[in-house]
Amino acid sequence: MRDKLRAVLESRKDEYIKHLFELLSRDTRVIGHGIEGGLEKNGQDYLEQLMEGMGANVTREQLTEEVVQKGIELYSEGNPGHNYDDRYNLVAEFKGGNGPTLMFNGHVDVMPPGDLSLWASDPFKPEIRNGRVYARGVADMKAGLMASVLGVKLLLDAGVELPGDVTLLSVVDEEGGGNGTLVSLLNGRKADATVVCEPTDQEVIVAHMGFLFFEVNVTGISLHSATKWDGVNAIEKAIFLIDALHQLENRWMMIYRHKMLPPPTLNIGVIEGGTAGNDVPNHCTFKFCLHYVPGLMEHEEVIKQVEDALLLRSRGDAWLRENPPTISIYQQGLGFQQDVEHDLVKIAKTSAEQAFGSEFEIAGSQAANDARLMKNIGNMPTIVCGPGRMEDCHTVNESVAVQEYLDFILTYALLIWNWGQRS
Repeated sequence: MRDKLRAVLESRKDEYIKHLFELLSRDTRVIGHGIEGGLEKNGQDYLEQLMEGMGANVTREQLTEEVVQKGIELYSEGNPGHNYDDRYNLVAEFKGGNGPTLMFNGHVDVMPPGDLSLWASDPFKPEIRNGRVYARGVADMKAGLMASVLGVKLLLDAGVELPGDVTLLSVVDEEGGGNGTLVSLLNGRKADATVVCEPTDQEVIVAHMGFLFFEVNVTGISLHSATKWDGVNAIEKAIFLIDALHQLENRWMMIYRHKMLPPPTLNIGVIEGGTAGNDVPNHCTFKFCLHYVPGLMEHEEVIKQVEDALLLRSRGDAWLRENPPTISIYQQGLGFQQDVEHDLVKIAKTSAEQAFGSEFEIAGSQAANDARLMKNIGNMPTIVCGPGRMEDCHTVNESVAVQEYLDFILTYALLIWNWGQRS
């Protein structure tokens, strides 16, 4: 089967590269991490036409605030208040034989390209240079999304009947925290197993960290700095609290060890306060993201430890004791773990090695993605495996090797076939 599919892939590689270029040329960026909306429709229109032409039953799946709120209530997953105008998932269903079913998950939204002067070429006009495709979103993750579509097409082009039903899920708002996949799962989308096509640097990923984004607001008393002793400097109080968070992080790093994942981390990413160097600031806001180790750390317990650390430190300060900070969460996601002995993991590894002719390691990833939703909410065996490297995501001059993209088309086709032979 591998040799037959490889021959068809070689004969059609120009066509398959053209499909990727078409998707990359369409600006599908999120706006304000999805809160202000997104342009995903530009890409979904193309994918819908392509997959319908392949014989799929394609459904447009609208996102709603009501369903997202249900995810928050039931699973502590979901990011509220996003603009969903002209933003919808595509669910493409391909009928196959009586074998086990398989779902592929990929997001069509991409991050904004940033400063265009830093790009060697237009981020939405893909180019091949030195054997690599350069464009915004090629690694994160249009190469993986398109490879999953063409993995099905490769089997069809080779005259091979799908051994079981295959669902392709092209979601929106992943860069906003995963609302697209969340909505689809809460709508009941299901398969016997699922593959998330994020870039994995030729590894099969079976675990990733959980994450929480916090915002902390601190108040003070403002006046001229010449008499600062009569005021309360909110920035200095914030630094006092941040030190407590660093102590918590240090304690976590000594306690929690995972064989595939790094220790938990906490990063202060934003701090805002004050108006001038000679004013005592009466307000300071800081935001931080923490990543925790699934299985060893529970989501709600992590939240409690953060709140306890901040409030305990506040009780040791005369001002903060009476004027404690306000603490809120504005984005969150659970961790992900898949049993490495599951058939899906073994079949994915074998399929990738058959396509590439080299070994794939089973590993964990520090970066979170929609695998957590497929596993924790969908209750499906899940792996992450796709073209590209994490280091190329969200960067200027984002790229993926052309041959790796083609090899993943073959990988996914073989995975569909090999999974379908499972009794």
